[in-house]
Amino acid sequence: MIETPTPWSDLSARKQTIARHFAKANTYDQHAYIQQHICQNLLTYIRHPSQDSVLEVGAGTGQMTQLLAAALQSKRWIINELCPQQTAHLQSILPTAQLRIGDAETIDLDTNHSLIISANAIQWFDDPLRFIAQCSTRLKPSGQLLLSTFTANNFLQIKSLTGQGLQYPDSAAWQAALHNHGFDQIELSTQRFDIPFAKPYEVLKHMKGTGVSTNQTQLIRLKEESEVTPFVWTKARLQQFEREYWQKFSGQDDHGQPCVYLTYEALIISAYQP
Repeated sequence: MIETPTPWSDLSARKQTIARHFAKANTYDQHAYIQQHICQNLLTYIRHPSQDSVLEVGAGTGQMTQLLAAALQSKRWIINELCPQQTAHLQSILPTAQLRIGDAETIDLDTNHSLIISANAIQWFDDPLRFIAQCSTRLKPSGQLLLSTFTANNFLQIKSLTGQGLQYPDSAAWQAALHNHGFDQIELSTQRFDIPFAKPYEVLKHMKGTGVSTNQTQLIRLKEESEVTPFVWTKARLQQFEREYWQKFSGQDDHGQPCVYLTYEALIISAYQP
């Protein structure tokens, strides 16, 4: 069942920018192999294959949705996604699901869920830690909250060379938020991936393919978006970026060929409502 999609005009300027970037990422699944690996890892943390009610937040192209549909049985499914362009595809994966298209930080996502899961999405929220408070009111007793996001080491090369990047809460902040909102059986773990590319420009193409831009309005969470000056690539800036990337982040791939690296560092969060 598809609820009326939230018009982009109802989203903040920042969320509209995010939605447009991901809507244009037509090759997301081709490039997002690390995200797929993280989804598969996240699935292993689910204790019970039978659920009363599953809420997935930020479903995107359905990488996690497909895994959930194959591995779980649930009496009720609610799937949230920001981009309305994904509606038909997500509904085809789970025809019985209720789709809630819109900003997960502001729309109604119901209560009494036995599992709330979100893969590789909440780092885009304006206030990711506040999502913990929202989930504490949406889970039923003994319900599981299961999230994957990223750490401050994610895309560390890009941050070092351009100054652009998301601001990620650290593990201590996540732990404190979970504790303060009454969660127990809290488990946090990280996994790092250093991915080789033939040249720095291929790194930028890879990031664009997964919906990520170095446009500052999209990447950095600020209270006053009017303060943001967009990051713009020029020929000179790109040349400097490529030169410094080779100097600071080069090595050899498994075949002994020169390469540069891009770092992903995922954070898995699992916790339970008492």
